[in-house]
Order: sequence, then C-alpha cells, then structure tokens
Amino acid sequence: MTPENFSRPTLNRRGFLGAALAAGVVLVADPAPVEAQAAAGDVTLASGGISLLASLGGRLAIRDAAGVTRSAGSKFQVKDSVTGIHLSTGGTPSLSTLSDGTPAIRMEYTFDAAAGPTAVTGWFSVDTSHARLEWRVTGADTLLPDGFLFSRAIQAPTAPDDYIAITEWIRDAGGGIPYEDTLGVAHTSTWGAGLHGLFLLDRSRQAWTNATWVHAPGVADPAGGWTSSADFFFSETRPSATATIGRGRELGLELTTDRDFNLYETPGEPMQLTALVANGGAARSVDLELWVRGFDGAPLAETTATGSVAAAGTWQHTFTLTAPAAGIALAEVVVRSGDDEAFARTNLAVLPPYDYQAGADSMFGIANYPWLQRPSADALLDLWQRVGISLVRIAYDGGPGLPPAAFDARDIRHNIELQPSLEATDTEAAAWAADKLAVAAGAGAGYFEVGNELNRPFNTGTAAQAYLDKALRPVFDQRSVTGDAVKLMNNGLAGMDRPWVENFIAAGGWDLIDAFAYHPGRGNFTPDYIPPGDDWTTDGDGTYWNFYGGLRQLKALMAEHGEKEIWLTEAYAPTKPNSWWHDTYRHAAENVLLTFALAKAEGIRCVCWYQFHDSVLGMPQVADPGNVEYHYGLMNRDLSPKPSLLAYATAARTFDQAVYQGRLTFPDPLANGLWFATPGGPAVVLWHRADGYLLNTTGTRNDWHFPAPEVWIDPWPTKTPLTVEAGAAVQEVDAVGQVRGLPVSNGKVTLTLDGAPRVYYGLLPQQGSGGRHTLAGVRPGRGQGR
Repeated sequence: MTPENFSRPTLNRRGFLGAALAAGVVLVADPAPVEAQAAAGDVTLASGGISLLASLGGRLAIRDAAGVTRSAGSKFQVKDSVTGIHLSTGGTPSLSTLSDGTPAIRMEYTFDAAAGPTAVTGWFSVDTSHARLEWRVTGADTLLPDGFLFSRAIQAPTAPDDYIAITEWIRDAGGGIPYEDTLGVAHTSTWGAGLHGLFLLDRSRQAWTNATWVHAPGVADPAGGWTSSADFFFSETRPSATATIGRGRELGLELTTDRDFNLYETPGEPMQLTALVANGGAARSVDLELWVRGFDGAPLAETTATGSVAAAGTWQHTFTLTAPAAGIALAEVVVRSGDDEAFARTNLAVLPPYDYQAGADSMFGIANYPWLQRPSADALLDLWQRVGISLVRIAYDGGPGLPPAAFDARDIRHNIELQPSLEATDTEAAAWAADKLAVAAGAGAGYFEVGNELNRPFNTGTAAQAYLDKALRPVFDQRSVTGDAVKLMNNGLAGMDRPWVENFIAAGGWDLIDAFAYHPGRGNFTPDYIPPGDDWTTDGDGTYWNFYGGLRQLKALMAEHGEKEIWLTEAYAPTKPNSWWHDTYRHAAENVLLTFALAKAEGIRCVCWYQFHDSVLGMPQVADPGNVEYHYGLMNRDLSPKPSLLAYATAARTFDQAVYQGRLTFPDPLANGLWFATPGGPAVVLWHRADGYLLNTTGTRNDWHFPAPEVWIDPWPTKTPLTVEAGAAVQEVDAVGQVRGLPVSNGKVTLTLDGAPRVYYGLLPQQGSGGRHTLAGVRPGRGQGR
C-alpha cells in the first residue's frame, strides 16, 4: 500500500452516537414510566415495550413487550497484554439508581485470580423500547480496552443477524466535496415480520463479533479505568432511522433504490430513488429537495416534495427518475425543517450487459476475495461478471470470501496469496511451504503469490535475501518434490522496488518464479508519469509511488535478465476525499481507464484491482473518511457505483479482445496515443498533457487538504484540437462509457484533447517507418485554455 501520513479531524455536526446516548437522550414518543422489582436474587426493570431481567451468575435477559426473552448473556470479557483473555465467572445484581435518580440494575461481576485487579461493574437502565447497557472496567494498566466484549445470545431469531453501519453525510469545513462519517454500528436481529432489535454501539468490529460475543471497545473514563457501552432498541424501522430516533433529536436521511447496486441496464427506464426521513424530535413538516446531475454536470432532475413526520417517526418518499443514455447519475437529497437539515448522496448508473470473449486471456482481475457479499454472493458475482472481472487473486477452501468452487461455477479463474514469516527458522519455513503449497494445489490455484509486500524497508533491497531463504525457495523446492502444476510468483512488492529486484536476481530468485508481481502504488501523478532521475523517494508523498516509471524500470530489467509474465496484483485509484495525494472521483475514473490502457500496451498479463468496495475488512461499510485504506474501492460504501466502476467496465469492454499495435506519435510532443486492433476496428486511446502530469495542484498547499471539485467539474483547463482523417463515422467514448458521435466533414474530424483519456473508433491509424505510428491526416492545432 501507499503509505498514509495524513489524518482527518472529525467534523460531523451531531457528534458521535455514543456521546449523544451517554448524555441520556431517549425516545421521545410517549415515554413510559420505569417499573423496578428485586426479589430472590432477580432484579427486573420494565418500561414501554421492553424489560430487563438480571439474575445471579451475571445473567442479563432483554425481553419484549410480551415478556419473551429475545437476548440473553451472562459474561464480560477483558484482554490484558500480559496475562491474556479473562472471562467473568459470575455476577451479582442489585437494584440501584443512576446519578439522575433513574432506576438501574447494578451488576458486580466476578473474575478468577488470574485476572488480577480487574473489576467490572455493569449499569443497566431502560426507557421506552430502549435499554442502556454500560460496563465500567478498572484494572491493570496493561488492560487493552479494544479487547472488551460482552456476551449475548439472540433467542429464536427468524433471520441471520446483521452488521449495519450508521452514517451521516458531512460538508467539509475546509471546502471540497462532502463525505460520509460513521455515527455508530448496529448488530441487528429479527423475530418475524413485525419485531426487530439492534445493539447500537459507537464502534464495534464485525470480525470480533459472533453469535455469542459483541465487540464493545472501552473508552477512557476521566475518573479512571474504561467504559464500554451499548444501547439496545426494539424497532420496526431501518437501523439508520432507529439511530436517529434513539438520539431523540434532529433529522436523519437514508437513500435506497429499486435495483441492486443502483445499476440499470436500459437507457430511459424508470429509476426509483427512495428517501427515508427519520425524526428524532417532535412532530414536524419537512421539505425534500432532490437534484441529479450527469458526469458532465448536465442537470438530469430537480424537484421537491413536502411531507409530515410524526414524533419519533419516519416518512418515506420515492422519486421516479429516468435512466440516462449511459454513464452515471449523481444524486443528492436534502431534508429540511426549520433550521434543521440533513442530506445524503448516492450514485445511479446505466451499465448494459456485455458478452466478454477473452476468457482465460483476459487481463481483468480483482485483488482480494469478495468478503462483502451484499446483497448476496450471487448478486455480487453477477456484478463482477457484468463489469468484466475474470480472475480473483485469492480463493481457497476455509479462507475468507467464497470458496474456489463458487468461482469455478462461474468460469472465474482464481489464484492464491498467502503470507509467510521472514523470521521463521529453516524448519518452520519448510513446514510452512509444504502446508501452503498443498493449500494452493488443493484450491486449484493457477498461481501461488508467495507473500505480500515483504520488501520493507522500500527501495533498499535489504529484505530480498531473507525472502528467498524463508519463503520463495522453500516453496520452489517443495514444488519440485510434489510436481504440483501451480505457478509461482514472488510476493507482490509495494511499489516497483528496483534495489529489491536487483538483489533478488543476483541471489538467484529470477529462476524460481514463473511470473513477477508488484503493486504500482500511485500518488497525485497521472498513470503515464515517469519521474525524473532514478533517486525516487519513498516518503508518503514520494515519487517512488508512480505507475509508469516503475513499469518501465521493470521492463528494462527484464530486457537484461529475461522476460517474465508481469502481474499487477494490486493496482489502485484511492479516492480519499479532499486529499491532494489521492485521486478525486473524476480523476480516479480517468486513471482507471488509462492504467488499463497502458497495462494492455505493455503486455501485462493481469491487473488485479484493489479493491471492489470502499470498506475495511472486519468493519464493512463503516465509513472512515480519514483512513486511505477505506477508499480504494470501485464501489461506494452504500454499494452504489463510483465512476471508477464504470471506468473498469469501459476498459474491460474496450480491451476484451484488443491487440496492441503500437504507440502513436504526433508533431505535438504532449499529445499521446495508443493504437489497438479490435473486432470492431481500430480503437485509439488519446490524451494530452498540456496541463502536466501532477494532479490536485491548484491553490496553496499548507497541509494534506485539497478542496476537491465536484465529480462533474472538468479539471483540465487546456483544450487542444487535433484534426485527422476519419472514416464515415467517429465515436468518442469517455472513461465512464458515455458515447458521443463526432461530425465528419470531407473525410476529416476534429478531436478535442485534454488530460482525460478517451477511446475513439473510426480513426485511421497508420504504421510508419521505424515503428513510428500516427493517425492519417494529422494536423496539429493550438492549445486553447478556458
């Protein structure tokens, strides 16, 4: 990965969910009195629609309005960096009150002697359909608050539990595009059509939560120790609306559509965009305002609606839109009532089916397993095949994501990557090699990528020998014994690390691999940028993190030492919002297309895009605006398409059966072109570098912040006309697949070039002497700034 040296302050207007709920905010609709009882070791609290029953041994049951237990748990877990994990061994409840006089259950948990001075006290209270759960923890300084969990078992659910992020949209105080931040996460449960419940926490990892335990990280208590907390709600609405109502203040808004991934197949078909308004305060009337724009900024829709929302209630309105001819529609809905407002955004797009023909020759892959399978695994794989993904980098039985059989059924090829330790003994390394080669062979992997980004410290070459000794050579030797057919790749290097490769070759590694893998991390450089000189710095903003310069270095080494297949097992266009080092949403789409065009021209065997969704493994769909790792996806957090997804599909369709013919040269040295032969005739990719190779350079840079323009704003000021000879019809295709016919007059067409790559059909590329190719009738024009 490209190093991340930037952080973002939290700027949401409501503050974190936990802070609001900790302040005592409750449901505002018809609050019911709290009834409390204590007898024979049991303590009961009840309010409208909910009751808690605490018993000896630490048991806590959450019951619905009919007294049916829906959740039950009895333990709390802590983790100590020295002594490990400790579970409570019992608990004694008593009837008590909170500082404001609210009746509460106090639970004193017990631990065995190995837990040392650890002490945990639970405080549980209720109001209408809501339980507040809090655990106050004290103990040794070596306790790890991120390792706190509480037990619960959902009783007789009628559907699997789910993990839902609660987010809100924020307008950046520093300027630029808005973005989502997380208000909390919900662990949701269902008991029939009419009863839902959820545990709502400020933060919780899905990966550390299961049918028995909920991850409930502690926060430091000013009085000492830590506090873990969660809120439980019974609800009949969506988790996002429950969170808004549960806070008891302000408006909330969530957008959904009538199609998976907000993707439609046919231009002109109706698209339904539904706005769910939640009201955490008193009854009020609200105004909804909708606008929709195309990728070029053209207004596609603008309308308003008015409705009424009950106290602690919801109101839903559906807008019917018309699918554009192609490309992407960018929508925003604002809900207002008096001085309060909330807004949300989403994308809708048209992407018709396509019959890909390249099969096993396809270069289009995805860099990791499909771990976010929403709304279903089948729907996700349908989408993968619709955009042209033909290979997944990692698949094996028992591993994350889907098993190899799921890909085999779809004719999606699959490889494997597994991470060794360079600190292993020779015996441990040999055992690891035998075990993991068997896993790779058993998975039917075409290639085994032996490790991931093990070339630290970058650009020094110091790790190459250890990698050979402890990872690659043991696997190579084991394969020589077993005769397995799986091919071997080196660990996918972070950046094209020339010193590492040179040391790897010198130590004999070149003969051990069938293919060479690396990750061409890229900063605010266009993909075709080759930094000057050879001393590329590896800082967070270093020129080491470029695409084309590193690829040319690798090709030069191969010319000297022998050709290998080249696999870009992670390629990127991260869209961290309002960050000068990362792509804007528009640049990302352009750079996806140009990355694939250059890769195809350079004979790259496969490009595995990292990754499919904006999310972080273990906390899926939990918005994290300051974490670059979260922003690598082709899809947005809400499962709607980024422009990058359409650019991936545009590239896959353009280059599906394309054969590279050569680079085009022009009298203007800043004009660039690539010529491909396709079944539909010549496809020519053209772009112009009058505005340079560096992105996000406007304004004064005092820190990492860059106020990114909206995605529909053209970022290329200089327009350069190019007049060439043409056939009877010329089509221009932009990064997101929008097709535009260009007028041909007297056998000539005038193109307008800028920094965005576009694909042209109907031009007449010609092969010249000395391998210099050009377009028929080239007549250079003069750049025109706007």
